[in-house]
Amino acid sequence: MTSRVAVVGATGRMGRLALGLIEQAEDLEVHAELDSSSSLDEIAGADVVFDVTRPGVTERVVDHAIDLGIPTVVGTSGWPAERIDHVRGRLASGDEDAPGILFVPNFSLGSVLASRFAAIAAPYFDSIEIIEAHHAGKVDSPSGTAVRTAELIGGAHLGGRPVSAPHSDQRARGQLVAGVPVHSLRMDGVLAKQDVIMGATGETLTLTHTTQSPSSYEAGILLALRAAPEARGVSVGLETLLDLGLPTE
Repeated sequence: MTSRVAVVGATGRMGRLALGLIEQAEDLEVHAELDSSSSLDEIAGADVVFDVTRPGVTERVVDHAIDLGIPTVVGTSGWPAERIDHVRGRLASGDEDAPGILFVPNFSLGSVLASRFAAIAAPYFDSIEIIEAHHAGKVDSPSGTAVRTAELIGGAHLGGRPVSAPHSDQRARGQLVAGVPVHSLRMDGVLAKQDVIMGATGETLTLTHTTQSPSSYEAGILLALRAAPEARGVSVGLETLLDLGLPTE
């Protein structure tokens, strides 16, 4: 069975990448290509919506897709937990055939694994900070990946001691996300990189993931698009589609 995909944000780098993958896949086809000037009514009739727009636009895309009953893969950063909870509540109040919404902070399988590894290690370290770097054109900070990683780390600490973040009131100490200081770099010469640095008495552990090419997102995009038609409710993170043997949302 072929799934028809409406790509919203088709003129951006991730949108163009997705279009190329869809055109090459035998089980996917492009239903519509939307940019910032397109009417969202163009997604009507699609089997899946793939949203890679920007904060401020993506919420309208998701709301419209829910209204039309179309499963959606959200690759746009900038979704805070409370807004995702709002979507979760809206779907819960609907019928059992309500579409699934999959929020994917990062389509790289390596990045997903690194974030999960950080959550596994987190309970054993008091001091944890995140440094993330992206290309100069990325408009949001912290990145969705850093936010997701921090939330996973914070969740791992819920039953025990909090992450140590001294002097967090100082601007140079970064932004606290789920109690974890996050430092963002936006600069030329970088695609994407994240370091999770964990400290304990006499030692540090650093988990580093570096994106060297947009091709690292391809497997994750295809995985999400193929899983979306059968999805129900809200899922956060590509790990929900992987058999990691670990708890997921």
